[in-house]
Amino acid sequence: MNIKSLLLGSAAALAAVSGAQAADAIVAAEPEPMEYVRVCDAFGTGYFYIPGTETCLKIGGFIRVQGSFGRDEADSRFDQGALGGNNQSTSDWDVFSRAYISFDAKSDTEYGTLTGFFAAEFNADNDTDSGDSDFIDVDEAYIQLGGFKAGFFYSWWDKGLNGETDTLGNFTEFNSLAYLYDGGTFQAGISVDELEGASTKANGVGVAGIVSATLGGVSFDLLGGFDTEVEEGAIRALLSADLGPGVFQVAGIWASDPNAYWAESEWTVAASYRFNATDKFAITPGAQYFGSLNDGNNGFGNDDAWRVGVTADYQVTEGLATRLSVQYQDEDNGDDEVFGFLRLQRDF
Repeated sequence: MNIKSLLLGSAAALAAVSGAQAADAIVAAEPEPMEYVRVCDAFGTGYFYIPGTETCLKIGGFIRVQGSFGRDEADSRFDQGALGGNNQSTSDWDVFSRAYISFDAKSDTEYGTLTGFFAAEFNADNDTDSGDSDFIDVDEAYIQLGGFKAGFFYSWWDKGLNGETDTLGNFTEFNSLAYLYDGGTFQAGISVDELEGASTKANGVGVAGIVSATLGGVSFDLLGGFDTEVEEGAIRALLSADLGPGVFQVAGIWASDPNAYWAESEWTVAASYRFNATDKFAITPGAQYFGSLNDGNNGFGNDDAWRVGVTADYQVTEGLATRLSVQYQDEDNGDDEVFGFLRLQRDF
């Protein structure tokens, strides 16, 4: 019995010591799992989930270096080829650089896709430090839910033809409220635009509407805008069709009198053909005729003008492209002009 009691006592003592040691043991905390950025493919390529959310974000932009030429080019490089000209500068060429960056945030909701978009551009020239506010510009900033859109964005008047020959809208960015119904092959939309600085009255009101249809390789847009401050409007039609190894486009505008949406002339017609010579090289000739130009007194006169030109695009490599534009313009009772630019652009 003594030996048995001794063995049992020893076992109990060892168990007690082991329990004490286990209680005092230091256990290292496991590291929290890292949340890596996940690819979001619900809205196309380039989107990723913002960590900790179900919102997808896409960041994009470009860097552009451009040399422009033409009469008074240094004073009008951001509005090339505008009829009426600008005689405040004596330089016929200019080189500038531009950086553009955009942020596109999207998420699914019970009301459709919720979008928040912001883009800005920064322009660099030799006189960047002069304090000119045009060198930093909010390009777009808007909120969109389903077909509803509100904010500062490009209007339907911004859409033009391929190439650089045509001019088909005066002001193409507004603070607006818009709705677009998208039925796939058929679209219809309406917008209410603030016409700040674009009409005869600051903070004016404009209304624009569009109807579009697409069938195979052919698409057609019918667009109208009414400036309530001057009580004048304009309508525009644009046809685009795949033709051979390229795309043919033609457009026409008629205005009742100069207004925020169109003021260059009473009527105009324009056409272009983008010829895709190779996968990397395309050339686009174009032409436009302006009937009854703006007389500078809030009306249309008797002078006409016409413009012809060509644009060449070459894709150097993925993300890097060049564009050369050369245009010739002749205006009644005005000097003819050759203008254009050579551009190098890196997209990302």
